Amino acid sequence: MGKLHLIGQLIRYNLKIIFANKFIYFLLAAVGFFLMIAIISLFDPDAYPTEESAYYLMILPGLLLIFYPSAFGIQNDVENRTIELLFGIPNYRYKVWLVRLGIIYGVVYLILLLIGLLSSLIFVPVPVFGMSFHLMFPIFFFGALGFMFSTLIRSGNGTAAVMVIIGLIIWITSGIFEGSKWMVFLNPYDIPRDLNPGLWADTIFYNRLYLFIGIVLAVLAGLFRLQKRERFI
Repeated sequence: MGKLHLIGQLIRYNLKIIFANKFIYFLLAAVGFFLMIAIISLFDPDAYPTEESAYYLMILPGLLLIFYPSAFGIQNDVENRTIELLFGIPNYRYKVWLVRLGIIYGVVYLILLLIGLLSSLIFVPVPVFGMSFHLMFPIFFFGALGFMFSTLIRSGNGTAAVMVIIGLIIWITSGIFEGSKWMVFLNPYDIPRDLNPGLWADTIFYNRLYLFIGIVLAVLAGLFRLQKRERFI
């Protein structure tokens, strides 16, 4: 019971740090954007909501949710003067930021589930758990990149600018990789009509595998940077 209580306190403490300050604005923007587009689509006689369109509709709120805690986490630690304390903990990268990243991803996934339920109620019925699972890969990939660049730049605003540029580049060049396993925003519900279902399943599998590898590498790179104490204190 003592360990469970300690774990609960640790989670609550990190939640306060991770989602403090401006996160509520990103949450409101994410939900507001989703509701606005969904309502506009409902009143548009030419709109035919599908699982494919719901996936695209949910991905931007997910990116907004992951953006703030991953990009501004290091800056919040520095501003709150908790970075010095955290560096005094042995195996800092494993005991603190891995827990934090797990909490960030867990909370964002739960909010995605709620948005999926909301979509099923007011927009179009979707496989809530399946769609949230697929959305995890591109969203968590950008979250991992945000965390990695925050350890390089050490400024939330600077990290935000870099991530916006990267996002724009990926969006602009997405047409080149459309429908391929290299497309970051690959939509598994946007099934090409002239493609064998088996080949499409392989494309989705390898796309998710590559994104997962990218997530792991970006997180490890960020954790490695956090070992260089002198760069942050």
